[in-house]
Amino acid sequence: MINESEFITRLKNPLTKEAAYRELLQLYKERLYWHIRKIVINHDDADDALQNTFIKVYRSIDKFKGESQLFSWLYRIATNEAITLINKNAKRLQISNEEHQTRAINNLRADVYFEGDDIQLKLQKAIVTLPEKQQLVFNMRYFDDLKYKDMAEILDTSEGALKASYHIAAKKIEAFLTSD
Repeated sequence: MINESEFITRLKNPLTKEAAYRELLQLYKERLYWHIRKIVINHDDADDALQNTFIKVYRSIDKFKGESQLFSWLYRIATNEAITLINKNAKRLQISNEEHQTRAINNLRADVYFEGDDIQLKLQKAIVTLPEKQQLVFNMRYFDDLKYKDMAEILDTSEGALKASYHIAAKKIEAFLTSD
Protein backbone atom coordinates (compact mmCIF):
# COMPACT_ATOMS: atom_id res chain seq x y z
CA MET A 1 0.00 0.00 0.00
CA ILE A 2 1.31 3.41 -0.89
CA ASN A 3 1.70 6.26 1.57
CA GLU A 4 -0.69 8.77 0.06
CA SER A 5 0.93 11.95 1.37
CA GLU A 6 4.36 10.84 0.11
CA PHE A 7 2.84 9.88 -3.22
CA ILE A 8 1.15 13.28 -3.58
CA THR A 9 4.45 14.96 -2.72
CA ARG A 10 6.11 12.96 -5.51
CA LEU A 11 3.31 13.94 -7.93
CA LYS A 12 3.85 17.62 -7.12
CA ASN A 13 7.67 17.55 -7.25
CA PRO A 14 8.95 18.45 -10.76
CA LEU A 15 11.83 15.96 -10.33
CA THR A 16 9.61 12.98 -9.52
CA LYS A 17 6.34 14.02 -11.20
CA GLU A 18 6.71 11.95 -14.39
CA ALA A 19 7.49 8.67 -12.61
CA ALA A 20 4.81 9.25 -9.99
CA TYR A 21 2.28 10.12 -12.70
CA ARG A 22 3.03 6.85 -14.55
CA GLU A 23 2.50 5.02 -11.26
CA LEU A 24 -0.79 6.90 -10.78
CA LEU A 25 -1.90 5.77 -14.24
CA GLN A 26 -1.10 2.16 -13.41
CA LEU A 27 -2.90 2.34 -10.09
CA TYR A 28 -6.11 3.99 -11.28
CA LYS A 29 -6.61 3.82 -15.05
CA GLU A 30 -8.57 0.56 -15.15
CA ARG A 31 -10.74 1.39 -12.16
CA LEU A 32 -11.50 4.88 -13.51
CA TYR A 33 -12.10 3.53 -17.03
CA TRP A 34 -14.85 1.22 -15.76
CA HIS A 35 -16.33 3.97 -13.59
CA ILE A 36 -16.47 6.29 -16.61
CA ARG A 37 -17.66 3.50 -18.91
CA LYS A 38 -20.70 2.90 -16.72
CA ILE A 39 -21.60 6.58 -17.09
CA VAL A 40 -20.93 7.14 -20.81
CA ILE A 41 -21.60 3.51 -21.88
CA ASN A 42 -19.57 3.69 -25.10
CA HIS A 43 -15.94 2.44 -25.09
CA ASP A 44 -14.56 5.25 -27.28
CA ASP A 45 -16.27 7.89 -25.16
CA ALA A 46 -14.91 6.23 -22.01
CA ASP A 47 -11.40 6.33 -23.45
CA ASP A 48 -11.80 10.02 -24.32
CA ALA A 49 -13.13 10.92 -20.87
CA LEU A 50 -10.38 8.87 -19.19
CA GLN A 51 -7.71 10.66 -21.21
CA ASN A 52 -9.27 14.03 -20.35
CA THR A 53 -9.35 12.99 -16.69
CA PHE A 54 -5.66 12.18 -16.55
CA ILE A 55 -4.73 15.33 -18.48
CA LYS A 56 -6.72 17.40 -15.98
CA VAL A 57 -5.11 15.55 -13.06
CA TYR A 58 -1.63 16.12 -14.49
CA ARG A 59 -2.27 19.83 -15.02
CA SER A 60 -3.96 20.45 -11.69
CA ILE A 61 -2.20 18.17 -9.20
CA ASP A 62 -0.53 21.23 -7.67
CA LYS A 63 -4.01 22.53 -6.75
CA PHE A 64 -4.86 19.32 -4.88
CA LYS A 65 -5.02 20.37 -1.23
CA GLY A 66 -5.35 16.92 0.28
CA GLU A 67 -8.71 17.74 1.87
CA SER A 68 -10.02 14.47 0.43
CA GLN A 69 -8.42 11.18 -0.48
CA LEU A 70 -6.56 11.17 -3.78
CA PHE A 71 -8.84 8.49 -5.20
CA SER A 72 -11.93 10.57 -4.28
CA TRP A 73 -10.47 13.56 -6.10
CA LEU A 74 -9.72 11.38 -9.15
CA TYR A 75 -13.24 9.92 -9.13
CA ARG A 76 -14.76 13.40 -8.92
CA ILE A 77 -12.73 14.57 -11.91
CA ALA A 78 -13.57 11.38 -13.85
CA THR A 79 -17.28 11.73 -13.05
CA ASN A 80 -17.30 15.35 -14.16
CA GLU A 81 -15.41 14.55 -17.36
CA ALA A 82 -17.86 11.75 -18.19
CA ILE A 83 -20.88 13.99 -17.61
CA THR A 84 -19.28 16.81 -19.61
CA LEU A 85 -18.70 14.42 -22.51
CA ILE A 86 -22.33 13.25 -22.46
CA ASN A 87 -23.53 16.86 -22.41
CA LYS A 88 -21.18 17.82 -25.25
CA ASN A 89 -22.19 14.85 -27.42
CA ALA A 90 -25.91 15.39 -26.78
CA LYS A 91 -25.59 19.08 -27.64
CA ARG A 92 -23.62 18.28 -30.82
CA LEU A 93 -26.35 15.83 -31.88
CA GLN A 94 -29.06 18.28 -30.74
CA ILE A 95 -30.74 15.70 -28.50
CA SER A 96 -31.35 15.41 -24.76
CA ASN A 97 -28.84 13.70 -22.50
CA GLU A 98 -31.41 10.99 -21.82
CA GLU A 99 -31.88 10.37 -25.54
CA HIS A 100 -28.10 10.25 -25.98
CA GLN A 101 -27.82 7.63 -23.21
CA THR A 102 -30.66 5.59 -24.71
CA ARG A 103 -28.91 5.60 -28.09
CA ALA A 104 -25.69 4.48 -26.44
CA ILE A 105 -27.48 1.57 -24.75
CA ASN A 106 -29.18 0.60 -28.02
CA ASN A 107 -25.77 0.53 -29.72
CA LEU A 108 -24.17 -1.44 -26.89
CA ARG A 109 -24.72 -4.87 -28.44
CA ALA A 110 -22.71 -3.76 -31.51
CA ASP A 111 -19.86 -2.54 -29.27
CA VAL A 112 -17.01 -5.06 -29.61
CA TYR A 113 -15.92 -4.18 -26.06
CA PHE A 114 -19.27 -5.17 -24.53
CA GLU A 115 -19.19 -8.76 -23.36
CA GLY A 116 -22.49 -8.79 -21.52
CA ASP A 117 -25.52 -11.00 -22.04
CA ASP A 118 -29.21 -10.09 -22.33
CA ILE A 119 -29.58 -9.68 -18.56
CA GLN A 120 -26.67 -7.26 -18.36
CA LEU A 121 -28.03 -5.34 -21.32
CA LYS A 122 -31.43 -5.09 -19.63
CA LEU A 123 -29.76 -3.90 -16.42
CA GLN A 124 -27.96 -1.18 -18.38
CA LYS A 125 -31.26 -0.15 -19.96
CA ALA A 126 -32.81 0.06 -16.49
CA ILE A 127 -29.95 2.19 -15.16
CA VAL A 128 -30.29 4.65 -18.05
CA THR A 129 -33.92 5.29 -17.08
CA LEU A 130 -32.76 6.73 -13.73
CA PRO A 131 -32.04 10.41 -13.14
CA GLU A 132 -28.33 11.24 -13.49
CA LYS A 133 -27.55 11.37 -9.76
CA GLN A 134 -29.29 8.05 -9.10
CA GLN A 135 -27.34 6.50 -11.99
CA LEU A 136 -24.07 7.68 -10.46
CA VAL A 137 -24.97 6.50 -6.97
CA PHE A 138 -26.21 3.12 -8.19
CA ASN A 139 -23.13 2.50 -10.34
CA MET A 140 -20.71 3.57 -7.62
CA ARG A 141 -22.38 1.44 -4.96
CA TYR A 142 -23.46 -1.61 -6.97
CA PHE A 143 -20.59 -2.01 -9.42
CA ASP A 144 -17.69 -0.19 -7.75
CA ASP A 145 -18.71 -1.24 -4.22
CA LEU A 146 -17.78 2.18 -2.88
CA LYS A 147 -18.60 3.06 0.70
CA TYR A 148 -21.17 5.81 1.23
CA LYS A 149 -18.49 7.83 3.02
CA ASP A 150 -16.28 7.78 -0.11
CA MET A 151 -19.21 8.49 -2.40
CA ALA A 152 -20.19 11.48 -0.24
CA GLU A 153 -16.68 12.86 -0.67
CA ILE A 154 -16.70 12.29 -4.45
CA LEU A 155 -20.19 13.65 -5.06
CA ASP A 156 -20.01 16.32 -2.35
CA THR A 157 -23.25 15.33 -0.64
CA SER A 158 -24.37 13.62 2.56
CA GLU A 159 -24.25 9.89 3.21
CA GLY A 160 -27.95 9.95 4.10
CA ALA A 161 -28.89 11.48 0.76
CA LEU A 162 -26.80 8.87 -1.04
CA LYS A 163 -28.39 6.00 0.87
CA ALA A 164 -31.84 7.32 -0.04
CA SER A 165 -30.83 7.78 -3.71
CA TYR A 166 -29.42 4.25 -3.86
CA HIS A 167 -32.53 2.75 -2.25
CA ILE A 168 -34.84 4.59 -4.67
CA ALA A 169 -32.62 3.67 -7.66
CA ALA A 170 -32.56 0.00 -6.65
CA LYS A 171 -36.37 -0.05 -6.34
CA LYS A 172 -36.78 1.57 -9.78
CA ILE A 173 -34.35 -0.90 -11.35
CA GLU A 174 -36.10 -3.83 -9.70
CA ALA A 175 -39.44 -2.58 -11.05
CA PHE A 176 -37.94 -2.15 -14.54
CA LEU A 177 -36.41 -5.63 -14.54
CA THR A 178 -39.58 -7.36 -13.33
CA SER A 179 -41.99 -5.45 -15.59
CA ASP A 180 -41.28 -7.41 -18.74
